[in-house]
Amino acid sequence: MKSNKTLWLVAAMLVLSLFLAACAGGGSDDEGGSGDEGSSEDSSSDEGSSEEGSSDEEASSSEGNDLEIAMAADIVSLDPHGNNDTPSSNVRSNIYETLVTQNDDMEVQEGLATDWEQVDDTTWSFTLREGVMFHDGTEFTASAVKANLERVLDPAQASPRTFLYEMITDVSVEGDYEVQITTEYPFAPLLAHLAHDAGGMISEEVIDADYENALSEAEDVDMSVEEYYELRAEGGSEFEEVSGEITEFVGTHVQENPYGTGYYQFDSRTSGESTTLTRYEDYWGEPATLDSVTFKVVPEPGARLAELETGESHIADITPTQKSNVEEGEGMRVEQVPSVSLSYIGFNMQKEPFDNKKVRQAINLAINQQEIIDGIYQGNGTVATGPLAPGVFGYDDSVEGLGHEPDRAQELLNEAGYEDGFETTLWTNDNESRVETAVYVQDKLSEYNIDVEVQELEWGTYLERTANGEHDMFVLGWSTVTGDADYGLYALFHSSAVGSTGNRSFLENEELDKLLDEGRRETDEEKRKEIYSEAQELLTDIAPMVYIHHKDNLKGVRENVENYSVDPLGIHQIKNVEITN
Repeated sequence: MKSNKTLWLVAAMLVLSLFLAACAGGGSDDEGGSGDEGSSEDSSSDEGSSEEGSSDEEASSSEGNDLEIAMAADIVSLDPHGNNDTPSSNVRSNIYETLVTQNDDMEVQEGLATDWEQVDDTTWSFTLREGVMFHDGTEFTASAVKANLERVLDPAQASPRTFLYEMITDVSVEGDYEVQITTEYPFAPLLAHLAHDAGGMISEEVIDADYENALSEAEDVDMSVEEYYELRAEGGSEFEEVSGEITEFVGTHVQENPYGTGYYQFDSRTSGESTTLTRYEDYWGEPATLDSVTFKVVPEPGARLAELETGESHIADITPTQKSNVEEGEGMRVEQVPSVSLSYIGFNMQKEPFDNKKVRQAINLAINQQEIIDGIYQGNGTVATGPLAPGVFGYDDSVEGLGHEPDRAQELLNEAGYEDGFETTLWTNDNESRVETAVYVQDKLSEYNIDVEVQELEWGTYLERTANGEHDMFVLGWSTVTGDADYGLYALFHSSAVGSTGNRSFLENEELDKLLDEGRRETDEEKRKEIYSEAQELLTDIAPMVYIHHKDNLKGVRENVENYSVDPLGIHQIKNVEITN
């Protein structure tokens, strides 16, 4: 009987989710997550429903040496110092390069820097690769490194990624190909942070032109770029005033001129439809094998599957329920990789009744994560007991989480004074799996007289309004793209990260802040693990969110696509891809 009831609930959720999607008119999926998730807030590859596409007999693979990728969501920004979402990172990772990189085991590798040395506790020296040219024909040097890091830290940029580098106090050019980075305090994961998409190097000339444009657009500002840089170095109230005047204009020129050093360069973009990159012939290393790659926006899961089946797209974001379609179809295969991501249901802790810990704990205890994984994600992924995925530095498997105890949930609601329930809203973006998760939560909490209104928002609007704190509850994801607990915890839970940086729960807790600050300053690995274990235990008690699961990255791929893979961050690895006939 219990099994039949579960199947009925899943069927009901599917029907209702399709109704909600139809009312919303469809749209995109994320912090890229990646969570937030390659990034951080995550929007893609999590949808739930699937539709049968055409048979392989009707399929005709795309011709030529041009790769077509069907993505669930459009990019938000081509500026690496801009938004923190996975779709944008998937495109930008081909345009921009970082000082160092990480392999699939999250080990640091050479990038634009060929060597590095920790001079002392707070100073790192980097030797840069010579002969590297930006897409605009200018040379990559130490001066460009300084320009990029100072830009991402500039309050005028208002970057949600500032937290990655806020400990940097000085970037010193020691020669054309030598640069030193000084931090305010010893910061163990600095190399991992430099490998982040936010560390992508933009042409220095583009950065200068971007500031020049912003200064000219601001009505009450009359100064040159050089004068602005001098004022920025001095700091103070005058700089704060000027940076505030130009902030709405900073980034405009970069968006239109996204020049990096990567093996692909920007070609064209139609917002909401596609972004095309072409091979960069003057790349410093082995060039990309393809002539071009086009990232197409195909929000509807069934349409993406159809594109894959007909060969109109070579690679597609697929849903867990579509996995069997791809595996059983002809001319296709599934690429599946465990991720470092988290899917979760967050609470706005500054709003009633979610300012009450017992209410947050009660909802945690009421939700059965395994039912969500089995019924919506078709068993793909593992139950999350906390924010960190296995494999991330600092993950502690002894932290058990709150678990699923329905009776105890009612007891806590009674103790909190909500024995008769309450009314609330639950926001989600137009990601099918998230919509279905929201409907599941709506149904489950109705058993406790909690009346949940599910509201589905367009992706960009969703990010903006949750960053502003307009929500009650929300469904989102986060990806710990550096492989270090600092990134998986600081951005999501530190009080300084409230809003667009990642802390959309609006959690402000002095004890937790202290632990997270200590974790980034401690250099001894074992002591760092102890600090992060304590932080995870504290988060279990605070219960700022319901941790649902750590998903597997799923991509559908045509069989004639060789040398392709997807990494744990959900980023397409396409540099060496070949398309065979």
